Amino acid sequence: MNEATRQNALSRAAADLFPGYFALVMATGIISIACFMLGMTTISHVLLVINVVAYIVLCLLLLLRLLFFFARVKADIQDHVKGPGFFTVVAGTCVLGSALLIVLDRYRPATVLWFAGVGLWIVIMYTFFTAVTVHENKPSIEAGLNGGWLLAVVATQSISVLGTLLVNRLADYREPILFFTLCMFLLGCMLYLLLITLIFYRFTFVNVTLVALTPPYWINMGAVAITTLAGARLIIAAPEWSLLNELVPFLKGFTLFFWAAATWWIPLLLALGFWRHVYKRFPLKYDPQYWGMVFPLGMYTVCTFQLSNAINFPRLLVIPRYFIYMALAGWLAVSLGLVTTLIRGLTVGAALRGRPSHE
Repeated sequence: MNEATRQNALSRAAADLFPGYFALVMATGIISIACFMLGMTTISHVLLVINVVAYIVLCLLLLLRLLFFFARVKADIQDHVKGPGFFTVVAGTCVLGSALLIVLDRYRPATVLWFAGVGLWIVIMYTFFTAVTVHENKPSIEAGLNGGWLLAVVATQSISVLGTLLVNRLADYREPILFFTLCMFLLGCMLYLLLITLIFYRFTFVNVTLVALTPPYWINMGAVAITTLAGARLIIAAPEWSLLNELVPFLKGFTLFFWAAATWWIPLLLALGFWRHVYKRFPLKYDPQYWGMVFPLGMYTVCTFQLSNAINFPRLLVIPRYFIYMALAGWLAVSLGLVTTLIRGLTVGAALRGRPSHE
């Protein structure tokens, strides 16, 4: 591949970058954490290396897109369907930071990623919600709303989780950080309750077609699972601050409420997936949106593990010990789809370049 061809391929990849592609980093990072917690250290380290590489590549492509294809970025973030995908940049950044801290005990890069995540959250949160609020000719709920909107919750709670993990390393700022992460947790709860009401209404009272029932609906469960994780981390950190300690009964009840909701979603989402792909035989092929399905599987594993520690109920540990294999199977399946797609794209590109110019 010559230099010009390589630049063209890179330019196309940046121009066409799916806004929610950082869900790959979210999924890989949280499964790395889950494997580490369950004693699968080798798999955990391999996944973390893959995740760092994926994050760097995606950041490069996003930067190129911002510099050379800003009009596309602007159009995407104003779009009711594509816009929520940008929240994966925030969540991916914070989940990677959490993985570096938990798996490798690298608190300095984790701290940098946390501050970057906070900055990105401010920009994306207020840009997106301002854009869709003032947008003219808004779509109907049927056309404009899906589970991807709950990525706003995931991004918010990912900041709470990483901040709470970092608090012992930033002891001089313990109380302000815990206050901030508590507020982010509560804000994430508010966003979830608002958005899931609309999404559940769409599920039950508006026609849901095969095409519309996309993988991001798994974020219905993923958003409430990461909310459970954020609550569990606050409960564990409560002895560090008197105010937080006073809120422990409230936090335990609220966190268990969200875990129960996450658990409720799983059979329903599996049934809908069976209906879509087995009963209705909708084609199953690689789509970057499937990373938004893998992430909730890993997050449910981690949140259940942490919840069992937070409320001192070890019987819950039986769930993550088996659920991790479902998460790993999902990650392997989607990864295989990604690799196959990349190889096919390179093969087709090479074939087209090999054609005589007169064809």
